[in-house]
Amino acid sequence: MERDKKTRAVFKRLITDFHEHPVPSRMARDIEIPLDSGKIVSIVGVRRSGKTSLVYNLIDRLRQSIPQSNIVYINFEDDRLYPLHLQDCNDLIEAYYELYPQQRERPTYFFFDEIQNVPHWEKFIRRIHDTLPINIVITGSSSKLLSSDIATSLRGRTLTYEIFPFSFSEYLRFQGIDINLYSSKSLSHIKHAFAQYLVHGGFPETINASPDIRTRTIQDYADLIVYKDIIERYHIQNHALMKHVIKYSFANISTPLSINKLYNDFKSQGFKLSKDTLFDYFSYLNDAYAIFNIPVFKNSVREQQRNPKKIFAVDTAFKTVFDAFLEPDYGHLYENTAFLHLRRKSKQIYYLQHNQEIDFYCQTQSGPTIANISYDLSQPQTYTRECSGMAEALRYLDLPAGYLVTSEQEETVHRDEKSIHLIPLWKWLLTT
Repeated sequence: MERDKKTRAVFKRLITDFHEHPVPSRMARDIEIPLDSGKIVSIVGVRRSGKTSLVYNLIDRLRQSIPQSNIVYINFEDDRLYPLHLQDCNDLIEAYYELYPQQRERPTYFFFDEIQNVPHWEKFIRRIHDTLPINIVITGSSSKLLSSDIATSLRGRTLTYEIFPFSFSEYLRFQGIDINLYSSKSLSHIKHAFAQYLVHGGFPETINASPDIRTRTIQDYADLIVYKDIIERYHIQNHALMKHVIKYSFANISTPLSINKLYNDFKSQGFKLSKDTLFDYFSYLNDAYAIFNIPVFKNSVREQQRNPKKIFAVDTAFKTVFDAFLEPDYGHLYENTAFLHLRRKSKQIYYLQHNQEIDFYCQTQSGPTIANISYDLSQPQTYTRECSGMAEALRYLDLPAGYLVTSEQEETVHRDEKSIHLIPLWKWLLTT
């Protein structure tokens, strides 16, 4: 009983502090979040990608039309709530109604930030969604918010939205750069910004930081992912191996991942591990939205599983920080940036493997997209090979057109009644 009183008092303080202070102003993102759908809205993504800022924008939007007492925001990473258990969550609801008893019968909006820190949080969310007149928005830094167990618990109750670090268009808006493709002045600013975005990524906090601060911040992000989202959550004992896996993943983006080869490499370096351990570690990195993998496109799942998957990072800044090379690896940076552009639109992304590999085949709401990334087309033989490979892929997929994404070249090539659009990556990011 004494603990209940203390927990309720903490919630009252947090709610009152929230109502007494203005919400920080944040830049609008390129995503629309409904607030009156009758569903639980889940906002998920990697740490520091801007989920809380997006929530602040939603709260600010609500405050334009309803009293601020109708809105509650709780950050479950607040140290004043530690340790918080499932049974404590009801004290949050009661604390609010004790402060505002008139709200028991009125619609209210509850925003729960980083709720995955509460064990079995989905039971609490399901109950209050089903029994109280409230609209719920939850955020989390783990795709475990989308796991089959939780999907079963909240079946039919959720709408999920993924948040990534800034897209290139968001990056330009954050920098105050006008997107006018007909203006020479605007184009010069866009291309200069793209060179920075490609190498340093789109994490909001790092954009205008000095090189040293930016590097330290990205390293801290990686540590947060490893320790907070993986080691603590899954009780991992082999910290050195986990850190080595994440370093390997970020340094080797846009490349096929062979668990067998990696197992032998790590074993030769003295690590004690099994192949199952490696599978688990890469699964955890996927759960934390740190890395993604895409399979080869085949007609059967079994055939897909027999081929290696290609891995990508949630932001190119991780490769820049963890790569051993002094010069940027533009080919892989281009491919990872293109992947993220497609991943914001769809989860159904594959690569093709025929006479020549094609980087991306993506199913989106507007239809299928095929794209190959070729940073350097200056050599005639490279140009011919890439165009021929794209034409072959278009015939195989029975598609009329595809993109050959380049660094500078822009033209449309016609091969066998197929159209191949050569387009610079920066322009592809802004126009498709």
